[in-house]
Order: sequence, then structure tokens, then C-alpha cells
Amino acid sequence: MPALLTKNRSMFWRIIRRLLESNRGRLFVILLALGAGAAVTAALLNLQVDAKRRLTTEFRALGANVIITPRETSQGFDRDRTLDESVLRRIAVSSSSNRVLSAGFLYAVIDVSVGSSIGPEPRSPWTPVVLAGYSTDAYRKLLPSRPVQVSQPTGWNMPLCYPGSSVAKRLGMHARDFLFIATDTLSDAPNPSTQAECFVQAVDSYGSTEDDQIFVNLQVIQGLSRLPGRLSLVQLSVPGTAHEIEQYVSELQRTLPEADVRPIRQFTEAEAKIYDRISGVLTATVAIVLLLTGLCVMAAMTNVAMERRNDVGLMKAIGGASQRVLRLFLVEAALLGLTGGLLGAAAGIALSIGLGKAVFGVAARPRLIVYPVAVALTVIVSIAGAFPLRRLASIRPASIFRGEA
Repeated sequence: MPALLTKNRSMFWRIIRRLLESNRGRLFVILLALGAGAAVTAALLNLQVDAKRRLTTEFRALGANVIITPRETSQGFDRDRTLDESVLRRIAVSSSSNRVLSAGFLYAVIDVSVGSSIGPEPRSPWTPVVLAGYSTDAYRKLLPSRPVQVSQPTGWNMPLCYPGSSVAKRLGMHARDFLFIATDTLSDAPNPSTQAECFVQAVDSYGSTEDDQIFVNLQVIQGLSRLPGRLSLVQLSVPGTAHEIEQYVSELQRTLPEADVRPIRQFTEAEAKIYDRISGVLTATVAIVLLLTGLCVMAAMTNVAMERRNDVGLMKAIGGASQRVLRLFLVEAALLGLTGGLLGAAAGIALSIGLGKAVFGVAARPRLIVYPVAVALTVIVSIAGAFPLRRLASIRPASIFRGEA
């Protein structure tokens, strides 16, 4: 019995090989159609998967998409309108598994005066401006800017400050200047605890309200405003889709019950809408390509079925069952789909790299999941396109031998 099964299996694959060699021209056309369909399918699917990461990266470049502020209270004290600095540590703990970028800010309106690097003393009138104390240099990624003037590091043990372009122009401030900050400029005997100095490291242009602010180390502003350990707000850049951001915000709201945690919806919703549109267009295109590929295969298989009527009649006349005959042709179609899918999907992923660079400005990264999916879809299309071969099961050997078919 095992010897008979081995012999039948050997004969089965011998017939498959002869079928593939019988009409190489037409089978090459089928293979070409399947390969082209697999290439386009793999390229579009890879772009679709990569577009999610690309859009997330592009929107993160716009800055923060989640803001944490103190809850509104009926009391009017400054301390009640601020957050405890410990929220930064709790955010870091809750964000340990995510690539979340965060920075705390404390805002205060304080008098400043500009001094040159030649003579480090006030040389301009005291002017009230908005100072923003930042907890970490990560704020420069949360507030994208363009440097207007930059100074080389001096090595001095002095806080650095980064004025916006508008306030720098109004005060005549330049990089390498000294900035004097004081809260008691009208006092005859100023208290040293109400004064501070910083070195203007750079002048930045933000294109928004930040251009009228001066960014200074958080501890400096906390000391001058007498709000140690307090923050006005916290800004976060949370990666992921709109749904993932919403989930993270809900989790953070449970972690920080004393604060208001809310996403900047124009960012998250715009990202979701753009990705949904791109994903919808690419999915529809993939479906159309697979449909056209299936129609091409079906047209070619119809001609193949007409040519093989005599062969099928002979097989059935010598005892071949209809299911076994159909299995031969389905295996042939599956092999063509597998070969076309393997070659076409590899070419398609390579093609998506160039398309990604043309669309997003950065080459798309090959996604391994796309390759088996594209190959599987091609095999399915090839088998579905072999539907005309089912007509061969209804052939009667007697009609073939009499020449009636």
C-alpha cells in the first residue's frame, strides 16, 4: 500500500510538470499577470503600513499633542492655579512603556533688562515680559522652532535663556547678551533672592505666541515667583494613533486626579482623518488590482481549459476521478500564484521604498508582515482565477472520442 501511494504521488507531480511545460507562452503570461499584481499589492500594502509611522512622526514634529493643566478652583491664590512638580515623576512612571516626551512650564511676568557681554550690567530699561521656566531641554522638541541667532557655549556656571524672536527684537537682545531678571526693580535696596542673571544662548523663532516669551531654567522662575516646586502646565508628545493617544490620556487622568489632562484634538483628529483617507485609498486600489489580476488569470485559464478538453477526456476514460483531475489544475494554479507572488512581492516591497521617498520624502521601511500577506493574496487570486477549469469536470469521455466536443 505505501508503495502504491508513493507511485501515485510521483505520477501526480509528473503530470503537474507536464502541464506546466505544455504551453509555456500562455503560462508565462499568467505568471507575468500574477507577478505584476503581487508587486503592486505588496508596494501599496507596505506604503499603507509605513504611512501610519510616517504620519505619526510628521505630526510629532508639530509639537505637543497633550496638555496637563491644574483644575479650576474658586480660590484666587497663585499656588492654587499651579501643579505640583511631582506630576512629572508620575508621568514618567506611567509612560515607562511609551516613548512619551514631556516638559513642565511655569509662567510669570517679571521685569528684565539686557546687558552686553562686554559689560555685564543692565543697559536697557526694565521691561515686564513673560518668562517661561522649563523643566528640561526636551521643551525645544515640544515647541519646534527655527534658530535666528546662536551662541557657542561659554562654559560659565550661569543659567541659559532662550528668548523668542519678537521679544528679542523689542528689547534689542542678541545671542551672547546677558539678561537680568528682577521682581523688585523699584526697591532702593533689592533683595538678592529677587534677582537673577542668565546668558542668552540663542534667539529662536516659533511662529506663535512663544516668540514673545523668554525661556529660562525652571528653578530660576520658581525662586523669583516664590512658587518652589510648582508648574503652570505640562506638555507631552504622545506617539501613536488617535485611539492610542485617547487611551493614554484616559490612563493619565486616573493617575493625576488633581489635574486636567486633555489632548490637542486638532492634531489627533487630523492625523486620524489623514491616515484613514490614505488607508482607504490604498485598500481600494489593492482590491481593484487584485480584481483585475484575477480577471486576467481567468481569461487565460479559459483558453487553457478549451485546449485541455481532450487531455481531461483521456484522463477520465482511463479511470481518473473528476475531483482528482480538478485537483491537478488547482495545484497548477496554486504553484503559479506562489511563484508569481514570491517574485512579485519582493519586487513590490523594493518598489515601495522608492514610492515612499517620492510621497513622504523618506524611503519607506520594508515591513516583513507585508510579504507573506501579498504572497497569500496572490495565491488566492490565482486559485479563484482558475474557476473556468471547473468546467472540465463535466466533460464526458465518450463525447470527446466521438469528436462532439
